[in-house]
Amino acid sequence: MAAGEGQEGMGRMNQPSQMGAPWVATRVVIAEDGVLLREGLARLLTDAGFEVVAGVGDGPSLIQAIEEHQPDVAIVDVRMPPGYRDEGLRAALEARRRVPTCAVMVLSQYVEERYASELLESARGGIGYLLKDRVADVGEFVAAVRQVATGGTALDPEVVAQLIARRRHTARLDMLTEREREVLALMAGGRSNSAIAERLVISDGAVEKHVSNIFAKLSLPPIESDHRRVLAVLAYLHGSD
Repeated sequence: MAAGEGQEGMGRMNQPSQMGAPWVATRVVIAEDGVLLREGLARLLTDAGFEVVAGVGDGPSLIQAIEEHQPDVAIVDVRMPPGYRDEGLRAALEARRRVPTCAVMVLSQYVEERYASELLESARGGIGYLLKDRVADVGEFVAAVRQVATGGTALDPEVVAQLIARRRHTARLDMLTEREREVLALMAGGRSNSAIAERLVISDGAVEKHVSNIFAKLSLPPIESDHRRVLAVLAYLHGSD
């Protein structure tokens, strides 16, 4: 079935989760003007248990599809017709304003800094930004989509680096040590404390200490209702006061 026609016929797929409870398929809209890539993503995600409810090739169609299908996550390219500049990302921002529950995973060749920052400021979680030519593992990509769909973040380190470069004048960044910035960049990529420890070749305890310091320097108290890891990443990237 072609992703571009919508895929209501697939239905939600119930499968047992690791805890034994029914698992409901994550609903996805794909916005990509390249037909082969769009169809490939649809097949890959369907095979991984997602429900691809629509595939579109331009910004207005993305907004319409998100309003119609109310998906869990939209996978969006930045540059789409007619101008091939930032139409996809601007449409994603508008769609998210209309349907705040829809997470957004940007999958692009480019880092569009202005609208990427605005997207990050639009909500506390459910945001991803991966670069196409740096996605080397299908399993990691699928995991990133699932993580974003459930309210987490998944940011390519190169995206983080470029956004950080724009904010180096802010007081918040100046408060963090170089190691804390490394830890926070990996947090932005969605890595757990143990994964960060493995990547930086330090102990889990050292990572926990760095994370605690980050929370303190960014004035993020332990409030149960807030996902502090997401808030820390957003505060850091936005350079908020």
